[in-house]
Amino acid sequence: MDIQKFVLNETSYFGEGARAVLPEEIKKRGFNKVLVVTDESLYNAGVSSKVTELLEANNIEFTVYHDVKPNPPIQNVLDGVKMCKEFGADLIVAVGGGSSIDTAKGIGIVVTNPDRADIVSLNGVSNTQNKCLPIIALPTTAGTAAEVTINYVITDPERQIKMVCVDEHDIPIMAIVDTELMASMPKSVASSTGMDALTHAVEGYITKSKNIMSQMFSMKAIELIYDNLASAVNDRNQEAINKVGLAQYIAGMAFSNVGLGIVHSMAHQLGAVYDTPHGLANAILLPTVMEFNGEVVYEDFREILIHALHVDAKNFTKEEVIKTFCDCLRKLSNEVGITQTVKDVGAKKEDFAMLADKAMEDPCKPGNPREVTKEDFVALYEKAW
Repeated sequence: MDIQKFVLNETSYFGEGARAVLPEEIKKRGFNKVLVVTDESLYNAGVSSKVTELLEANNIEFTVYHDVKPNPPIQNVLDGVKMCKEFGADLIVAVGGGSSIDTAKGIGIVVTNPDRADIVSLNGVSNTQNKCLPIIALPTTAGTAAEVTINYVITDPERQIKMVCVDEHDIPIMAIVDTELMASMPKSVASSTGMDALTHAVEGYITKSKNIMSQMFSMKAIELIYDNLASAVNDRNQEAINKVGLAQYIAGMAFSNVGLGIVHSMAHQLGAVYDTPHGLANAILLPTVMEFNGEVVYEDFREILIHALHVDAKNFTKEEVIKTFCDCLRKLSNEVGITQTVKDVGAKKEDFAMLADKAMEDPCKPGNPREVTKEDFVALYEKAW
């Protein structure tokens, strides 16, 4: 058997109100000055204050960088680095979805690896020398699992690409998955980030680098999301929210270690060119790409149908397996109100060749179980249009 490696957080907390452990953890680890990284909407809505109030009550010195944008650009990292250095922070606390946590990772990496201050050199599999400034991540969306992964994504607006940075030095030292922070998400965010987590779990299950441990995590994440996302989104059922919050973390444990596929390669380009929210782009593309991949991984789909989606697919033909699996994905997407076409997010047919060129260079492409050409990408965008 090949040697396999798994990288995870040192410590994680889960559950409603889990953020209460933050002050004690900060103090016992000897941190003194905290840079809180969040986005404007969470800051204005008072979500990030649920965390900063704890710091204030425990006399922990902090400052807040709250200018993180969706699909965060390079400038977000540069501005955050400047604030972090000026304040003299020895810890970053990231509060938010993937955008805030990814920005925090970029800040933390550049602070301790100043030779990477250009940001663009962080793209792809990185060879930074030093661990990032310590990060404690508190996700507010049940989707990206950025709190447990070694990946972060930063947008280069000039080149209109999303840089997928893969670096073991960026993983937060601690994840605090407090589902009370997730319960305040708007329905559109809850649905798209939940489908993002499902995409992570499905792609993680079938990727070229899959292994027994990663598939164990991915399978459980698929089951939890499929069974609970609609109730979490539509009914605001707290128990369902708790399970989806746990599921997205479990999915992250897997894909962070084995990679993803071309759903992400294609979704990254929609985000970079049209500023499409990442989870929404994944959700739209997932069934179309799985129909394409099913030709080579339909037996994996059969396992998912039987063990996670509660379908007796033991005697299904290949065609029946692929169709049933993709129908299940579309059904859940419809139940949580996700649009089904890329034209609804502004994609233009005349851009498909350009988007395909960019997708061919995306770092997630090599993990896809089926080989893909530029022509395949164009055809998939057209099918999703």
